[in-house]
Amino acid sequence: MSTNTVESEPEGGQLELKRVMGPKLLLLFIVGDILGAGVYAVTGQMAGIVGGVVWLPFLLAFIVATLTALSYLELVTKYPQAAGAALYVHKAFGLHFVTFLVAFAVVCSGITSASTSANVLAQNLTGGFVVNGWLDAAPGTGVITAIAMGFMVLLALINLRGVGESVKFNVILTLVEMTALAIVILVGFWAMAQGDGDLSRITTFSDAGDKGMFMAVTLATSIAFFAMVGFEDSVNMVEECHEPQKIFPRTMLTGLGIAVLIYMLVAVAVVAVLTPGELETINESEGRALLEVVSKGAPDFPIDRLFPFLAVFAVANTALINMMMASRLLYGLARQDVLPRSLGKVSPNSRAPWVGILFSTALALGLIVYVAAESESPVVTNLSTTTALLLLAVFTVVNIACLVLRRDPGEGFFRSPGPTPVLAALLSLALIIIPWGEREDIVYQIAAGMLGLGIVLWALTWLTNRGIRAKKTGFRDIDHLGE
Repeated sequence: MSTNTVESEPEGGQLELKRVMGPKLLLLFIVGDILGAGVYAVTGQMAGIVGGVVWLPFLLAFIVATLTALSYLELVTKYPQAAGAALYVHKAFGLHFVTFLVAFAVVCSGITSASTSANVLAQNLTGGFVVNGWLDAAPGTGVITAIAMGFMVLLALINLRGVGESVKFNVILTLVEMTALAIVILVGFWAMAQGDGDLSRITTFSDAGDKGMFMAVTLATSIAFFAMVGFEDSVNMVEECHEPQKIFPRTMLTGLGIAVLIYMLVAVAVVAVLTPGELETINESEGRALLEVVSKGAPDFPIDRLFPFLAVFAVANTALINMMMASRLLYGLARQDVLPRSLGKVSPNSRAPWVGILFSTALALGLIVYVAAESESPVVTNLSTTTALLLLAVFTVVNIACLVLRRDPGEGFFRSPGPTPVLAALLSLALIIIPWGEREDIVYQIAAGMLGLGIVLWALTWLTNRGIRAKKTGFRDIDHLGE
């Protein structure tokens, strides 16, 4: 579809999204989303679980993510429409309600991820104030929560400007976050060059929770998966890209490769700088973990005074992309009459799905308040774990759908090698089931509560469709879910 066609007003007077992303913007979009909050949010927790082999869960999560990305590439080049997982699951199984659950799970994952980012941002911002002497001590949960909520409101205002402005903002934030992680890597190698770091620690496993190596590494990998997600967000932006069938495979795999290389170097830097005892307790720092690495690794340089503010911009990038994805998927579901039609309204000026943006922001604000109220529970850990759990479930279903849809005679531009979808589905399912009892109960409460809200909205739409419009509730045109 050409840019001119997309920018025109379609039949019925409803406005559509604009194609503004080429391969460079898409690469920055993918890299920025993968690199953002994930490494800041989970590195400390992972180090507390497995010690010096913190790089291993990153590597294993990358393998699972890449196998799943191959399935996504096979599907997105075969069916180049927005809504990603929902489209593939519906084409594979044809069950409207199951399709809706998968789609709403993706929406929920975007909102929980953005909420995680907001809290990590607040922690780094206040950590920067402390390092620079502007605050005597880190503020309490109430202040962190207020800052996180204010940030979510700011993101909503940016997204209301439209995807063109949001993606341009993404370019700036991606460059900033790569700079911040480069600082962590350079600090680690600087410490080793000065004799203050110990590279031999990367082979040291520390079982702080007496879980055993298999369970500890599996749990850490399921957590690390939060740091590897992001590539699937690009699928939901497919209708805002030029020639998606041609640019997606190379761009997505390149983005994943760049991300894992940076993550592995960050992991080496963390292990080189921090002692085994510090690695066991670093999870208490949550989003401030990398700030501790910079502060200790380069004490003679004032870089630790700048780093937390770079981290703020890096984390903001992930949240921006997550909320863009969530609002646009809500838009698509509403246009299909499986969610209230009001969620599908588009601004005539910016072409942004403004009601979907406001709705997803309200959900994020409520989630931040709810999790913060659980004072005994680590906010960032629980939100990031919930995100990973939701997406692992979605990826399991998508990989199965990829196998089923190979019976479709339609030809795509890419095919996942052999049985890789089977392996990806099994690994994703294993990361859900094996560490089930090791997660906090609140993780399952959040996931169930958000999906329950989606079911309520589906039921309300069903009643409206049957009682007022005298029609069944179901996807009218799944191929054009995002149009």
